[in-house]
Amino acid sequence: MPIYEYECHGCRRRVSLLVLSPSTAAAPRCPRCGSLELSRLMSRFATVKSEDARLESLADPSQYGDLDENDPRSMARFMKRMGDEMGEDLGEDVDAAMEEAIAEGDDAGGEGEGGGGEGGDDDSGL
Repeated sequence: MPIYEYECHGCRRRVSLLVLSPSTAAAPRCPRCGSLELSRLMSRFATVKSEDARLESLADPSQYGDLDENDPRSMARFMKRMGDEMGEDLGEDVDAAMEEAIAEGDDAGGEGEGGGGEGGDDDSGL
């Protein structure tokens, strides 16, 4: 049972219609405004990758040209890309840890790794 997407020329919206039998179906009608002036759109689709294909795409070094292991934001993008490629939800804990790392990276800004706080004063006397 295919679902087709159309653009309605009457209300200028995208609509999705379930077509049980394309060969015997009546002309599509917009469920929002009732217009018969619809243009069929190309729908997005997903392809299924094998685990080997997913792992191979992760091993491609050209995808990681912007990876900087010292930058929390860069590492967070890398983790998200890995999770997306593997089709895994990394979970709320990992998402929270990535957001915290990004926030710490933003807070460190131009202060360097020590952050310039009290810990830096204690170390300077050694």
